Amino acid sequence: MDRAPGLSVRLKLTLSYAGFLMVAGALLLTAVWVFLLRYVPDRAMLINPDDKPTSGVFPVRSALLDVFAPRALAVLAFLLLFGLLGGWLLAGRMLAPLTRITDATCMATNGSLSHRIRLPGRRDEFRELADAFDTMLAQLEAHVAEQQRFAANASHELRTPLAISKALLDVARTDPNHDTGELVDRLHAVNTRAIDLTEALLLLSRANQRSFTREHVDLSLIAEEATETLLPVAEKHGVTIETSGDVAPTIGSQALLLQLTMNLVHNAIVHNLPEQGTVWVNTGVRPKTVVLTVENTGENMSPRLVSTLAEPFQRGTERIHIDHAGVGLGLAIVKTITQAHDGTLTLTPRSAGGIRITVELPATAPHTDR
Repeated sequence: MDRAPGLSVRLKLTLSYAGFLMVAGALLLTAVWVFLLRYVPDRAMLINPDDKPTSGVFPVRSALLDVFAPRALAVLAFLLLFGLLGGWLLAGRMLAPLTRITDATCMATNGSLSHRIRLPGRRDEFRELADAFDTMLAQLEAHVAEQQRFAANASHELRTPLAISKALLDVARTDPNHDTGELVDRLHAVNTRAIDLTEALLLLSRANQRSFTREHVDLSLIAEEATETLLPVAEKHGVTIETSGDVAPTIGSQALLLQLTMNLVHNAIVHNLPEQGTVWVNTGVRPKTVVLTVENTGENMSPRLVSTLAEPFQRGTERIHIDHAGVGLGLAIVKTITQAHDGTLTLTPRSAGGIRITVELPATAPHTDR
């Protein structure tokens, strides 16, 4: 933003200090005049009843004023110089931390997010500002790194189906006798994967921007709808779904929370035991939050692997894959939707195998339509 040049803060503080000293000095000299000099008589009348010689100094108001006024002006001039010099030094010392913060801001503006102010000393307003700025820089650096990593992964994931499609078309062009039906089927599968990935990216972007309408929803009803929708998929893979829980009222997007639950239940079905697997879906209420828990059977997983599953394009290679690997954004979408609803996502491995995923959202009073 272009602004007209103005006085620096240091100069403004210097003038303020000097002005304060001048006002304080003027008030002090005025108090001397009001409460002392005005009681001195303007003329002196000496009465000597004993006809004895009188000696000494007998000041009158005019004589004192002649002496007092130049001295008062000299004192005010000294206070002005002292205020300007002392104010300039004090202002420079007080604003030194602000200079470091400004330098760090300029470095961040130029793209350097790794710099930190780390202002020493006891806590005050400047140090609180510096600490908040350091925290912001750390979060911003992590966010930028995550976005760069996400963009690189998304580009790689999108490039893969396009490269496969190009290879298939090249084969068809060089070999006219190739089975057209098989080519069409493979192209259809590749294009379906590209479409799924694109839709997942759009959903992820929408949740990140929080561009959705909030309304009263019940997680228990959403869980029932998701499990009923995915019941054919569970039957296809020989997985049993058990749903239980209490009414769990919260505020959010019905569509996004349904997508969140669908992703969790679908992942629990697909990444399960080859036979006789089980998925448990439960909702509950805590003092200030509502909870959706989805857990399944499966192989034992390490806590380190589980902690990375919610990152974009991360797939648990140690899990049993009964179906396609997906686009690698299922749990990333769950994490983003949860954060967009001011909630928390927790992933923990089950001791008996499988994983337990808990989504905790702010609770609200049950909504009743009137």
